[in-house]
Amino acid sequence: MEIKFETIVMFISFITSFFAIFLSNGIIIGVPAIAQDFVMNNVVQNWIPTIFFLVVAVFTVPAGQISGKFGVKKSLLAGIIVYLIGSIGGCLSFSTESFLLFKIVQGIGVSFLNVSSMAMVVQAVKPQNRGKALGVTVTGVYLATSLSPVIGGFLVHNLGWRSLFYFVIPFLVLCMILMAVKIPQEWKTYENQPIDKLGSILWGIGILTFIYGFTSLVNTRGVILTIVGIIILCIFGVYELKQSFPVFNLNLFKNNKFTSSNIAALCSYFAIMVVTTILNYHFQYVRGWDAQMSGLILVITPIIMAVMAPNTGKLSDRIHPQKLAAVGIGIAAVSLGILIFLNEGTPLFVVVLAMILQGIGMGLFSSPNMNAIMSSVPPKYAPTASASQATMRTIGQTMSLGLLTLVFAWVMGNLKLSHEYATMIVQASQTICLICFIACIIAVFASLVGVHSKDEFNTNRNH
Repeated sequence: MEIKFETIVMFISFITSFFAIFLSNGIIIGVPAIAQDFVMNNVVQNWIPTIFFLVVAVFTVPAGQISGKFGVKKSLLAGIIVYLIGSIGGCLSFSTESFLLFKIVQGIGVSFLNVSSMAMVVQAVKPQNRGKALGVTVTGVYLATSLSPVIGGFLVHNLGWRSLFYFVIPFLVLCMILMAVKIPQEWKTYENQPIDKLGSILWGIGILTFIYGFTSLVNTRGVILTIVGIIILCIFGVYELKQSFPVFNLNLFKNNKFTSSNIAALCSYFAIMVVTTILNYHFQYVRGWDAQMSGLILVITPIIMAVMAPNTGKLSDRIHPQKLAAVGIGIAAVSLGILIFLNEGTPLFVVVLAMILQGIGMGLFSSPNMNAIMSSVPPKYAPTASASQATMRTIGQTMSLGLLTLVFAWVMGNLKLSHEYATMIVQASQTICLICFIACIIAVFASLVGVHSKDEFNTNRNH
């Protein structure tokens, strides 16, 4: 009976993880069509994926405390409902402003999906099966990443970009039914704790100001906002350390394994998230391919990750997860090293080789790294640890896309992305890949620091 229940939990986590990622990743294929429909320049166009991840970054930390207080199941259902509203709104958008508004709504919903689904897995699955279960969850993420370019490319090419949103709706309804029927339990680890409202506000303002400023570093206002954001986040940190019931328990970072794994996650997602967009721009704007063809090629990397994730997750139950993570992100660094030289004349087989190496590297990194984060704290802190890894992932992804906006604005100004400016697109892409390569190297060292830490994992095994 217990095994059957764990299987159900893993399946629901897989489904919710898949559709939490599907639109956020699939929308990249539809960006050129959306930009054309609403007449966007390249700066506004790049904000389509960025604003979503920015909202997720703002709401993920408070989502951890809220899910712990009111229940993981309730929070997961609430996240699905809000995401559903955002998806329906996306179908009906009639302007740039309305479209971006519903992307914000979607981001709020996904904040709760990310935190609650992961916390549910950690609390419902036995420690000795945790790596396997987290690997299944990561597989949902990577399958969505791999299938969304193919499905998204087909839908956008044949039915228009709005069909992306219509496609998601029935699956979100299915998730709601599964949660209501198959999960009778509720997990409340912070039930008697008050919500840290001021801490949530400080975090939201700080991270919003910092990332928005980061995307505008080419002007004085962006520099000022970035500095102000850092100051507010420092104030947030000082305030949280003085609270009995903080929205985010910073004392968890006294555990070196927890800290090093989070740093590695932040750097890895910063380095990798932007690669799909870079390659999509290369295929559509530099090589002149359509969305459907681009989507078929972009499937290579995530499908490899999807195949590897459950196996490396299971493997991390037996081998030190941070050793596996270090090797994985090192391989991903090699792939970025190749893409630094990506230009109009790069043979397609070289691009495909880089994509394969990235898939192998991230497939070897992600599940073990997530297992290291979630296993380095006691189960009662699962919502906070889940919020932490989701926040690192989201901040890394948002800053990655912010880097995209920043570099393209620096190189191209307000010019519209098109084949006419292929040389500028290549220049911007090479600069971004160089910066991301350096981030991967930092992630390798962060993982190795965790390997040598004397802190113990919260499992029944010694790694």
